[in-house]
Amino acid sequence: MNKAKTSSEKGVSSNSRTISLLSQLEKINLDSVAAESDNARYVTSKILHLVQSQEKTRKEMTSKGSTGIEVILSTLENTRDPQTILNILNILIEVVSVGGGRRASVLVTKGGTHILLQLLLTVSKDSPPNEELMVLLHTLLAKIGPKDKKIGVKARINGALNISLNLVKHNLQNHKLLLPCLQVLRVYSTNSVNAVSLGKNGVVELMFRIIGPFSKRNTSLMKVALDTLAALLKSKTNARKAVDRGYVQVLLTIYVDWHRHDSRHRYMLIRKGVLQCIKSVTNIKLGRKAFTDANGMKILYNTSQECLAVRTLDPLVNTSSLIMRKCFPKNRLPLPTIKSAFHFQLPVIPASGPVAQLYNLPPDVDDVVDESDDNDDAETESEIETEIDDDKDQHFKNDDIETDINKLKPRQELGRPIEELKMYEQFFPELSENFQEWNLVSKEPKPFAPDANLSGPIVVPTANVEHSAEANPSTKGVSLKECNPLLTEEYNRRPVFLELPKKDNMKDSSLHQQNDQRNVLPSCQCLTQEIVKGLDRISLQNSAKNEEHCDTGCAVKKEGQASLTTLACSKSCEHVSPCGGSLLEGSTVQLGKLCCTGVDSEEEDSGSNSSGEHVMLQVSDVSPVHDCDLYLEMVKNTKSIPEYSEVAYPDYFGHIPPPFKEPILERPYGVQRTKISQDIERLIYQNDIIDRVVYDLDDVSCSVPEEADVLKFNSKFESGNLRKVIQIRKNEYDLILNSDINSNHYHQWFYFEVSGMKTGIGYRFNIINCEKSNSQFNYGMQPLMYSVQEALRSRPYWTRVGTDICYYKNHFSRSSIAAGGQKGKSYYTITFTVTFQHKDDVCYFAYHYPYTYSTLKMHLRKLESMHNPQQIYFRQDVLCETLAGNSCPLLTITAMPESNYYEHICQFRNRPYIFLSARVHPGETNASWVMKGTLEYLMSNNPNAQCLRESYIFKIIPMLNPDGVINGKSTVIIMVILVKRMYLCMAAASKRQCGTQVLMLPLVI
Repeated sequence: MNKAKTSSEKGVSSNSRTISLLSQLEKINLDSVAAESDNARYVTSKILHLVQSQEKTRKEMTSKGSTGIEVILSTLENTRDPQTILNILNILIEVVSVGGGRRASVLVTKGGTHILLQLLLTVSKDSPPNEELMVLLHTLLAKIGPKDKKIGVKARINGALNISLNLVKHNLQNHKLLLPCLQVLRVYSTNSVNAVSLGKNGVVELMFRIIGPFSKRNTSLMKVALDTLAALLKSKTNARKAVDRGYVQVLLTIYVDWHRHDSRHRYMLIRKGVLQCIKSVTNIKLGRKAFTDANGMKILYNTSQECLAVRTLDPLVNTSSLIMRKCFPKNRLPLPTIKSAFHFQLPVIPASGPVAQLYNLPPDVDDVVDESDDNDDAETESEIETEIDDDKDQHFKNDDIETDINKLKPRQELGRPIEELKMYEQFFPELSENFQEWNLVSKEPKPFAPDANLSGPIVVPTANVEHSAEANPSTKGVSLKECNPLLTEEYNRRPVFLELPKKDNMKDSSLHQQNDQRNVLPSCQCLTQEIVKGLDRISLQNSAKNEEHCDTGCAVKKEGQASLTTLACSKSCEHVSPCGGSLLEGSTVQLGKLCCTGVDSEEEDSGSNSSGEHVMLQVSDVSPVHDCDLYLEMVKNTKSIPEYSEVAYPDYFGHIPPPFKEPILERPYGVQRTKISQDIERLIYQNDIIDRVVYDLDDVSCSVPEEADVLKFNSKFESGNLRKVIQIRKNEYDLILNSDINSNHYHQWFYFEVSGMKTGIGYRFNIINCEKSNSQFNYGMQPLMYSVQEALRSRPYWTRVGTDICYYKNHFSRSSIAAGGQKGKSYYTITFTVTFQHKDDVCYFAYHYPYTYSTLKMHLRKLESMHNPQQIYFRQDVLCETLAGNSCPLLTITAMPESNYYEHICQFRNRPYIFLSARVHPGETNASWVMKGTLEYLMSNNPNAQCLRESYIFKIIPMLNPDGVINGKSTVIIMVILVKRMYLCMAAASKRQCGTQVLMLPLVI
């Protein structure tokens, strides 16, 4: 207790002593008597002793409400006694040395910077200047400078720049004074105008006299000099001066010397300082050229590879990587033109806009690169530096402070005359339907009068209105099965399995059932190793000459220019008919590869024995609305600009969700840096690059590789997108996506087929012409893959695959034509590595779960055939025809009126509308899956769905951009005006004379 009491008394006494001393000092400032200098010297020495010995005193002087700093600064400004000045400078250094930047900020706010600069100017006039004062002044300015954003301007106005510079020039061997002066120059150089001014006075050459090869002496001075030089070289004027004097080679030599001798990595900050100087000087085009000519790429690559083993050297590796990426020569995208490989001649070319610009380009213009794609401003001798001290948001308007409520109210008047809106009556046939031909039963006694006035009050039933639940007692509790037993059976039916019959029973079994309920899917009619050898394509053409059977061996017969193959089995298979049978008479469609070697032997042994048991694909969860044969029938009428004749296997067969969770991928540390280093190796070790084109939509003569170790690619199917593939290394491929039709950009959606792979090998795929500055692939997203071999083993899943996934800027430059007039833009790379599970498998990769236009048509056909017309009003119309000739479906879903009496039909016609739309951006396939679930829900027997149908009329456009979806595009379509027209149709059609409220719920996500 006594000790605690003693310490408390001591603290009180010290506080009161500090306050007393500051009061005495303030009184001395008020008395301008020359004799008071001794008292000021005595008081400041006492305060210095307290500050040096007690942290509490330092806190008290900078605490809120304290006037201690103001008194100290006032004394410093008024006194001329050298010892008093030294005491005060030491006091301020002690105060700001501890406590972070807050205390330095207090000193700045009290006007300390201006007072110190004035003192520096005064002291510099002495001949010779007081060295101790100069050291303390520069030390204090270096500490508070980073907290004063205006210190560069203040120093330039007060003429302090040249004072510090001259001290450096005349004291190169006086390290005690040189170090704080360099620290102050580093602070001054953060201002671009100051950096130019100092550079004109020879500061760049001066810095190269200070820095040098490896030495254990004066390392702190070396570090500060490098930081100062890096700040100075950010000015293009200084950077050009350094390049002209050959300092880029000097910096590389210094870096290599420190790298070799610093074996224990004790001087990492000095090595990083050299790299920062190189980074600054390579911001200009001349610097990058000098760096490349000095073999800088190879030097930094080799040194960074040697640093990878030490985690603490990651700052050196990262900085080296940034420099190498910046200095990597910009390459043109390996394409003849950035325009889409497919072209559609528009009936009317717009007068302005991106499409007009594309059409107006001269035919001989190289749109892939510009004459100068480097992001470098015009390098002139004079450099204009500006300072913006005002608030950048000076033009900001406070529109969010007050909101006009009237602006939020909907307009009551029609936006267009009623006469113009009559043209949209064709999209609302349900409003003129009288339902007299329908056998609707109700207890309502009043029949419908065709001439009756339907302008009575509108009553919209909702789930909360009691009479709505009792309005139709005749249909309450009536199930879909009771209304239509066959419909219920069809709705609940699911494909059972995909079966390969026993050898003993092959003649007695059937692979293709003729009834509606299909137990076997025809896509796998002969898929075991005994049956399939070298299957390339399966013809879906119903031709009598293709229905051949063989008695010996397995052969593949190719006919015609389309290279369609048919299957011949080792035994007589009279029961086997070609896939697609009667569906494709007069039309040819190909199904993508299934597999080349059938089922792998090791999995075959584990999955079945040699006694001839059935190989079954249990598919119990495939959606009942997917029908393989019906899908092929829909494909026949789908019109694509490239005139696709193949069908991707996942779209034909369908897929089911994987039975396991797919967590977000955790990216290993340093994977992006590793991939960038591998790209840099292309420049350093060019002899290791194969650079072979293996797939090219622009070159019709590009043949499929015949080598067994080269992957085969294909994207010539609906929604496919892959333009070109270049083999870089043995197991690495660069992939180029096709831009949107009648466009030169928008590269995001991809969907392609890969075959000819081997197991146990990691194949790296690089999609090199992406445009977004960042991607979810950097945060755990993975591409999707569908394996045909896995599908044959009862696992028809789209699964997230890939390791070492990242998204980064590459060295392929975008021309100003492709970047909206901006120069210096680069493309980005999506890279991922896949190790395949099966040899010679056929796999499909996609950005997201594909959903094609033909899938939508099949889905709508199944929904239409499965619904109960006594309960659900379902109508499919055509909103419009696309320019390519595909119909844009418009759906109407609501509940049937309870009867054909007046009140019920009146209630039917006066239900409010809800508009739903999806896929305005073709690459957003998730919108179609949301729409698919929405349609199935609205057509279901769920009570809530029934309530929605009874309350609203749903107008649905499930695919607003069919042409974009069909042709595998990401954003735009053949003509943007088409989408605008669709929106105008919906908006205008929503204006009903009855004035009911319209709710818009777009599903484009």
